Amino acid sequence: MKRNIKWSLMAASVMFLASCKNFLNEESITKLGEDKVYSDIGLVETSLKGIYANWKNVRTDEQGLIMMMGTDETQQGAFQMKGDAIKGGLDRYDANLNSTVNHIANQWNIRWPLVNESAKIIRGLESGNPAAGTKEGGLYGEACFVRGFVDFQLAMYWGEIPIRDMKREAELGFRRQPLKDVWAFIIDDLTKAATFCPKTNQPGRATSGAGWAMLGKAYMSAPESTGLRDFAKAQECFEKMMADYSLVPYKDLWDFSKPNTAEAILEFQFSPVYPNNNKIQFQIGSRAVQSYFGDGCYYSGYDKLVPTQYAYETVANGGIWEDGDLRKEESIRYDFTYYGETPTLDRISWEDLGPNHDELKPHVKKYEDFRVDKHHEMRISNMWNSGKNIPVLRLADIKLCYAECLNEAGKTNDAILVVNEVRKRAWGGTLPDDKSWKAMSKDEFKAKIMDERIRELFAEDWRRIDLIRTGKFVELVKARNKWAKESGKIQPFNTIFPIPDTELKLNGDIGPEDQNPGYN
Repeated sequence: MKRNIKWSLMAASVMFLASCKNFLNEESITKLGEDKVYSDIGLVETSLKGIYANWKNVRTDEQGLIMMMGTDETQQGAFQMKGDAIKGGLDRYDANLNSTVNHIANQWNIRWPLVNESAKIIRGLESGNPAAGTKEGGLYGEACFVRGFVDFQLAMYWGEIPIRDMKREAELGFRRQPLKDVWAFIIDDLTKAATFCPKTNQPGRATSGAGWAMLGKAYMSAPESTGLRDFAKAQECFEKMMADYSLVPYKDLWDFSKPNTAEAILEFQFSPVYPNNNKIQFQIGSRAVQSYFGDGCYYSGYDKLVPTQYAYETVANGGIWEDGDLRKEESIRYDFTYYGETPTLDRISWEDLGPNHDELKPHVKKYEDFRVDKHHEMRISNMWNSGKNIPVLRLADIKLCYAECLNEAGKTNDAILVVNEVRKRAWGGTLPDDKSWKAMSKDEFKAKIMDERIRELFAEDWRRIDLIRTGKFVELVKARNKWAKESGKIQPFNTIFPIPDTELKLNGDIGPEDQNPGYN
């Protein structure tokens, strides 16, 4: 079955088939030849703006939450699990998680047009030998960044993937390539991004700082089997860019009136005005709240993604939160009282979820947008229009990555100092002595940093990648995700997703024999 995806380029819409082979064979939508389109600086700029516009759509509505499902940090709401057994497989890791799941196919499909168009820009600009510091060089760097970033995600989520290098198309075809080749390609793209991207750029567009940050993450995340994982090189990458950014009060990161703070390395730009909204609140709010106060309450919604108990509970109750950590209340909603009235489950009792009712248990708070509330002067009155910026890369994330690198180098005491910088901010600028990390072993640090990354980066779409790169995916998901724990089905092969059935059928270079082991 074919799935079509709208793809905007040069103010026109074009439809792409589900197979990446078809995505990547698409002819130029103009009457100009591709050599002309992708070497003309004005047309390249327009094309790149189209890429960015479509890239941020990866983080909108329900599709922006799929990769956060099924982790030890977030899981699907109980009503959603009861009503959609197929999608429920993303948390239960049962037989419903297979190559025919359209939610997974969509995640595969929405990324390949970004890779394809970036590859065309890169090929077009390379013919002119772009130089760093020039307009052409900057656009070249940005295209390398997008392709490198998206390939990074594809490789983390699916393993071996096609390499879209237009110079080698005849050689590579549309086959999945060995992991070592894939990761060498990603590292090369992000190296070029760090070298060619401008130091400053329009909000929402890549900079050299973003390039260095992602190159460091690539060196940390490349599978050990490739021989490319290198914490020392990752450390050097982070050191090249961290000084250009600074931590801000944690609450400022989630204040819609303070977008693109000094901490932001890259943010997707949204607003509560259609069509530039992200619809995230519609997915993460509470059904119980919606039933009482309607769509005009800014934290109503449909419980499609909620925190795991581990991610919302205190340390005393078996979770991650320590007394006094300001990140807790900024990240997670515990109180659903609205203008003096507290909702109950009475109006949704028909759902008959028994002890699984979670509509008034803690919810994701970071993306709530008061501008859509019926009491706000904008009078939007519908949580569907939520439009806060969404962070892609920010300094605290990179500092914690940097601390991991120091620990791997045997500099655990130095790593602790870096973590305490982040924790100091979490306690409002004065870190209590009993909350300051003290001397510990290298292995103890590796365990503790995983909890710290939940506290700092909760629901920012990095957890699945963190679990995969550290080899903790199965262990921690099985222990902390309610649905995975109850099912007991998760296995090591679930660390990556199945190649979509549509890809196997439509791409002549990828057949059933190329499916990831364990899936059908």
